Amino acid sequence: MKNPLRWFTAFVGAATLVCGSAVAQTSANTAPARTPDVIFVPTPQEVVDAMLKVAKVGPDDVLYDLGSGNGIIPVTAAREFGTRGVGIDIDPQRIAEANANAEKNKVTDKVKFIQGDLFEQDLSEATVISLYLLNSLNLKLRPKLLELKPGTRIVSHAFDMGDWTPDQTLNVNGRTVYFWTVPERKK
Repeated sequence: MKNPLRWFTAFVGAATLVCGSAVAQTSANTAPARTPDVIFVPTPQEVVDAMLKVAKVGPDDVLYDLGSGNGIIPVTAAREFGTRGVGIDIDPQRIAEANANAEKNKVTDKVKFIQGDLFEQDLSEATVISLYLLNSLNLKLRPKLLELKPGTRIVSHAFDMGDWTPDQTLNVNGRTVYFWTVPERKK
């Protein structure tokens, strides 16, 4: 080794490059702000179709999918009905999958996905809300949902809202879909 200083400098430079690359890769895959409340279970396409049909989504709607997972609900609504959609999920892996799904279906102009806590998001633009969470999470969300504009449609796969009676309940090959409409506020 003729020049140990040169070797050391090259080694440190290479190590910095490798470590810097690892740091950049880690920050690109931002960790969730907190542990997700539910595990990801995809909604079957036939259930997605029933949810969108009962909610009567259309091109004038803005659908917010809370806990959007792979983005199948907003992507299907955009592709089939021209609906604008926003998916919210705390897990960066799900957001990456949802964005890939939107790109594959050529609806990136109609949908966007936000990595964030669904309890902290502004939902006021929504005309339709879709959910596949848990009863306890639906109940926690219920006060926020009831503050939305009267007439906002809410559709949930598998889980109800406690004593808030749904306008409609569907059975889709053994899976339950619940549908509510935000009522007028009592004065």
